[in-house]
Amino acid sequence: MPQNPSVPSVVLAESGYLASIEPDRFVPGAYQLIVDGTPQSHVDLDDPSRLFFEYVQRMGNVIDLIGEPGQPITAVHLGAGALTLPRYVAYTRPGSRQQVVELESRLVDLVRENLPLPRYAQIRIRHGDAREVVGKLPAGLRGEVDLLVVDIFSGARTPAHVTSVEFYRSAVSLLKPDGIVLVNVADGPPLTFARSQVSTLGAVVENVAALAETQVLKGRRFGNVVLVGSNSPLPLEWLPRLLASGPHPAKAVAGEELRTFAAGAPIVTDQTSVPSPPPARGIFQSGTRRD
Repeated sequence: MPQNPSVPSVVLAESGYLASIEPDRFVPGAYQLIVDGTPQSHVDLDDPSRLFFEYVQRMGNVIDLIGEPGQPITAVHLGAGALTLPRYVAYTRPGSRQQVVELESRLVDLVRENLPLPRYAQIRIRHGDAREVVGKLPAGLRGEVDLLVVDIFSGARTPAHVTSVEFYRSAVSLLKPDGIVLVNVADGPPLTFARSQVSTLGAVVENVAALAETQVLKGRRFGNVVLVGSNSPLPLEWLPRLLASGPHPAKAVAGEELRTFAAGAPIVTDQTSVPSPPPARGIFQSGTRRD
C-alpha cells in the first residue's frame, strides 16, 4: 500500500504492514491509527475519556466498575495500538500504575511522537512478544494486577499463539484474586473462533461473560466480542448497568446462557490454535474497528 506523504506513517518491522495516524475529520483533536488499511485505534487527545469504537466503550464500562470509582488500579495491557485504554485509565483513575506490552517498536515510536502521552500518565511500555514478555514480568507484579487487557492483533487478526489455554494460564496468573481480564475477540458467523475463546478462557478462570452488539452475538455479522473473566464472581448486577451504559443495541451473556453459547466449542491448545478469522476486506475501512 503506498504511503500518503500528508500523514505520519511507518512500515512496521515485524509484520511489514503500513501504520499511519490520520486526523478524525469530524472531531477536532482526535486521531485514528490505521494499520494495513484497517482502523485500529481512535484517540481523543483533548478528552481521553471519550472512547469511540463500540467494543472499547464496553471495555471502558467494565473498567469503570472495578473497585471504587476513580481510585487508582494496577493494569497490564497486552497490545498497545494507540494506547487508548491506558490513556483512559490514567485519565479516569489518576495515579494508576500501568504496563503495556507491544511487539512493534516502530508503532510505539510513531504513536508516542505524534500522539504523546499526558505527563500525568504512569505508563511503562515494554517491547516484545506479549506471551514472552508476560513470562518475564517482575515477580512482584504477579498476583497484583487489577486489570489485564488482551487486545493483540497483527493487522486485522489475532495471532494463534495468544489464543491458547497455555497463554491464558500464564497471563491470568498476573491477576489479583478479584482481578478482571478483558479480551477482545473479533469473529463473524458462525462464531467458531469466539465460542472456542469462551471455552478456553473458561478453562482458566471461574467466571466469564461476553459483551457485544446484539447482531454479532447472534452470529449475523462480523464484529468484536468482549470477554470478561475473573476468578471471583462477576456480580450479575453489573450486566444491566453495562447494557444501559451503551453503546446500543447491546447484549450480555453469562452463566447458563454463555455455556449454551459455547457448547461443544473445544478448548484451544498450543497444538490446535489458529489465528482469528480475517474480516471481509471492506468491513472496517470506513467504520469502527479496534483500539
